[in-house]
Amino acid sequence: MKRKFLYIILAAFSSLFTSSCTKDFDTVNVNPNVVTDVDVRLLFTSSLVPMQTSRGGEYWNEGFTHFLSACQLVTGQSYAVSTTAVNGRYNLFYSSVLPNLVEMRRIIALKADKEKFEQINAITYIPQVMMALKVSDMNGSMPYTEANKGRDEAKYSPKYDNQETLYTTWLKELSDAITILQKNSANQVSFGDNDVFFRGNVTKWIKLANSLKLRIAARYQNQDPAKATQIFKEVMADAVGPFSSTSDQLVHANPTYFPFGVDGYNIDIYSRHFAVGTAIEFLKSSADPRLGIYYDKNSLQGSFRDTLTKYNRTLPSWINTSDPNIMYQGGPADFQSNPAVSTYFVNPLNAGGANRYQLISTVNRKFFAPTVDRGSGTVIDVLFSYAEVCFQVAEFIQKGYGTGVNTKGTAAEWYNKGVRASAKTMNEIAVAAGSTSYTNIDALVDAQLANPKVKLDGTNDLEKIYIQSLLNFYREPNEAFTLARRTGYPKTNSTLLAREPISDVLPRRWWTLDPGQVNRANWTAAMTEQGFTPNDFTIAKLNAERIWFDKKSPDYGKGN
Repeated sequence: MKRKFLYIILAAFSSLFTSSCTKDFDTVNVNPNVVTDVDVRLLFTSSLVPMQTSRGGEYWNEGFTHFLSACQLVTGQSYAVSTTAVNGRYNLFYSSVLPNLVEMRRIIALKADKEKFEQINAITYIPQVMMALKVSDMNGSMPYTEANKGRDEAKYSPKYDNQETLYTTWLKELSDAITILQKNSANQVSFGDNDVFFRGNVTKWIKLANSLKLRIAARYQNQDPAKATQIFKEVMADAVGPFSSTSDQLVHANPTYFPFGVDGYNIDIYSRHFAVGTAIEFLKSSADPRLGIYYDKNSLQGSFRDTLTKYNRTLPSWINTSDPNIMYQGGPADFQSNPAVSTYFVNPLNAGGANRYQLISTVNRKFFAPTVDRGSGTVIDVLFSYAEVCFQVAEFIQKGYGTGVNTKGTAAEWYNKGVRASAKTMNEIAVAAGSTSYTNIDALVDAQLANPKVKLDGTNDLEKIYIQSLLNFYREPNEAFTLARRTGYPKTNSTLLAREPISDVLPRRWWTLDPGQVNRANWTAAMTEQGFTPNDFTIAKLNAERIWFDKKSPDYGKGN
């Protein structure tokens, strides 16, 4: 009897245990740390944000030191290409931008309701192309069509696509995205605020895609002008077209974003960056309101004349003492070319007593780093401007590419809109930064456009378009450098903005490092196809061995 009772107890206990274990089996056996239903829109945010946050490093290692120096807008104590601290764009693309976008598209493809994600899936290709183009601008061939396929297809040795193939691929991706986005699709998932660029505005993404096609068309000009013309006509004939106002331009405003550190002082991480004399003089002589936005005043302000008189000191002969803009002075583009002037980069003028005057203007640090010197301004980062589109369209019309298509204005009209848009945009950035700014910017631009060095009047019109485009790229060094390479401007001996002869040989590209044994064969083949010497990082090679878009371009300063 006792044994029978024990069996009953054990059976009841077993039943209870089994019931308890199976009742919540599907709940308790799920790892809470594993995401099973990811919001793909978060992956999009993770791809866009790094396109902004890398820009501090780009300015330190590439923008100020290399690109703007090569364009003679900024100079330092010497020109030296770093052997390590470059190619941040390359690493960023493959570590953050591309993987997130590819994964997002993979997840969407597996969804039962994937048709609802058609538009946001198409949008992913637009920032991907924008960032990939930036990489190829400096490196030429790069893995793209087979990139990031190791996870799903076990392709660990992607081929390097040459630049001509890349351009064709990107144009198709952009055109396909535009076609999908222009469909009247209902019940589509929106990025909303996860889209930190356009907040889910589909029309603006279409305009960016068309604007990117114009950027690619510019790269085609020296290799295939017929292709450049074709792209231009396609963009101008598109129902939406490129950016049509400053409200369209690609802006990322983040009040917590400090590209040069929370105190801003990293803007001088290697050295102070000084204004080049020819750039300063052009801005002064053309009544350009960006003069005080781009560059800081020197010490020749207030009662400096009284101080000099008191201590019987004089200014160096290279300074025009009657210049109403004497507080803006530039130095030689080549630090070693004019020691009598360049000494003042690092040695202030002894003005007597305790007075030491910095004579050469630096870049406006607060314009780039609003928190420098305990400032409280914020950063407005314009990654793709309306002004760029205006100058690009003006250039194409000026070259005769617009025959047979409605260009929606003359070259002069587009150019004038670009000059105005650039000044107003830079002023808005300066206002947000708490830097030099103007309340009468429209009147100042009116005077600028009437200046003979700026006005399109049939004399050097194409050069004027190039110059204004270059100046607009002051905050986009990658585009400034690309413009200088493809056009040969600033031009030596120009009567407008002349390029100074310098002793340094300047590179025209970066190098792509040996990826190691896994993909060395493809890398070597790509280097050979481009005519590059593998693992040769000398400046002479980086100047002579050009990437595809640049092979037929004029030398620096030669013009076209």
